[in-house]
Amino acid sequence: MGADAVADRSVTLGRISGVFGVRGWIKVFSFTDPRGNVTDYAQWQLWRDGAPWRTVQVLEGGQHGKTVIARLAGVEDRDAAVELIDSEIRVPRGALPPPDSGEYYWADLEGLAVVTREGVDLGRVERMLETPAHDVLVIQGERERLVPFVQGPYVLEVNLDAGRITVDWDPEF
Repeated sequence: MGADAVADRSVTLGRISGVFGVRGWIKVFSFTDPRGNVTDYAQWQLWRDGAPWRTVQVLEGGQHGKTVIARLAGVEDRDAAVELIDSEIRVPRGALPPPDSGEYYWADLEGLAVVTREGVDLGRVERMLETPAHDVLVIQGERERLVPFVQGPYVLEVNLDAGRITVDWDPEF
């Protein structure tokens, strides 16, 4: 997958989880780290049922205690905010800052082919899981495999241009 294809994709940053007050503010369940960073993006694409629904401008927001809140253009009261609940928040992949060397956005790993160092095809990254110890590649091939995303011992190479991750993993495991 080339750089242009990556930049054209959208990335899910969170979802609208509720309303905050009566003046149209919303609560956000954020996937960003730190969580309040979701409000740093000036525009969000709101998705419903797996499809783009509406584009909104973020006027202000951020961390409010343990909650992330935001005020969006055109959302002036509680009723308008309620209509947005459960919308997925996405931005174009190209809007994200470049990751540091050796770091990857999960969205860039999903869909990549996974092969062992011997060239055995294990399948494709279906999704990522976050665990207390480390992130995990969920690979779907002839069966599902869970491979720790630990660079060095298990993940030998991530080649985004070639669309491939090479791992040191026993195909029988």
